[in-house]
Amino acid sequence: MIVRLVNERGSMRVSELSEMCSVTEETIRRDLDKLEQAGRLKRSHGGAVSLKDQQTETPYSEREILHTEEKKRIAEEAVKVIQPHDRIALDASSSAWYMAKIVPDIPLTVLTNSVKVAVELAAKEKIEVISTGGSLSARSLSFIGPLAERSLELYHVDKAFISCKGVHPRRGVSESNELQARVKQKMIGLADRVYLLADSSKFGIQAFTQVAGWEAIDTVITDGKAPPELLGKLRELSVQVIQA
Repeated sequence: MIVRLVNERGSMRVSELSEMCSVTEETIRRDLDKLEQAGRLKRSHGGAVSLKDQQTETPYSEREILHTEEKKRIAEEAVKVIQPHDRIALDASSSAWYMAKIVPDIPLTVLTNSVKVAVELAAKEKIEVISTGGSLSARSLSFIGPLAERSLELYHVDKAFISCKGVHPRRGVSESNELQARVKQKMIGLADRVYLLADSSKFGIQAFTQVAGWEAIDTVITDGKAPPELLGKLRELSVQVIQA
């Protein structure tokens, strides 16, 4: 039952499994340890992550409906740091799309590899949108590949807003898809300040491809459920933490 639930949702917390299985959290922790040893799932901070399709990018239609309220609050906090005439980069995450939906129609230049972000911003007359171009990923509705990466090398932005698959105190920021990870790395490299948008379900997870270490991230914007001890470690690494 635990494996089925974790595979269905991608990841689950100990508290959720305890409630759904009607056993104590300590029992769940022991079961998760045994299941990890058996190669059925992967333990994460405070829960477990599915091993199913670990290297496969989650379709946008699924990401759009996962942890929706948390992502909306994170987007609201992220939009607060945007100033008129900023040049910003937005990745192809659902969090970036929520930002695009609510950002006011003020003079901005937005560089993005996301089709949905570009379309959302097209109705805002004062915002100039620059798309990377590249190979279209149907799963994420985003541009990836060498052309997208090369086009990003032409620009410089004040702020980059990226999301990820995993947030880990030692490994840093990681992504399930290598091509998406490379685009995010380019966005980080062209920005004066980098904001990581990560809801609490991402914490403790090590995904397939590393995006960046903590030295490359200036601010993490997350929700109120993020584990305090992990947030404390990020602050020790001089990463600013904002909780929505």
